[in-house]
Amino acid sequence: MAPDLLGRLLVRRVDGGETLVARIVETEAYQQDDPASHSFRGSTARNEVMFGPAGFLYVYFTYGMHFCMNVVTGRNGEGSAVLFRAAEPLDGLETMAARRGTEEPRLLCSGPARLTEALGVSRDMNGEDLVAGGNLWIAPGRRVPPGRVTVGPRVGISVGVDAPWRFSETESPWVSRGRAGRPRRRRAAGDP
Repeated sequence: MAPDLLGRLLVRRVDGGETLVARIVETEAYQQDDPASHSFRGSTARNEVMFGPAGFLYVYFTYGMHFCMNVVTGRNGEGSAVLFRAAEPLDGLETMAARRGTEEPRLLCSGPARLTEALGVSRDMNGEDLVAGGNLWIAPGRRVPPGRVTVGPRVGISVGVDAPWRFSETESPWVSRGRAGRPRRRRAAGDP
């Protein structure tokens, strides 16, 4: 599902009727048997949305300061989701710039926290239906052909780093500049 989301549109209706639109250019996949996934240890109050149904928004808070957003992709009971890593801002750039505190277009949506902030997504939107449409939905857009998709390791994780589950539109200037995670050394019992 993650590469199929490239080229689709995230559409956000905000107060006052304004519509913000961003074209998805980078995603990352996470599934339940993946140690980097929030669902790896099972369902909790924080991650229960990840366990289905598919098509719903999973929002989480990270590093004590940022929200990130995903679309649930698995069957009911299966904890799988795709993280929206970056997008090309298309409509509503003034509102996005005011939210982000920058007028530099490339810095509006190039990273999962930036994208979430630009679109005004917070934890209270967790569980919204991204298919039926409400305040945020995924619109068709124009799919990125397989020959224009770059595949590589995910970014900013310390486990599951070898999985080639980061997908981006090749040579897009809107892709985030995150670096692939580094494996975390497992400590043996008694190590400091």
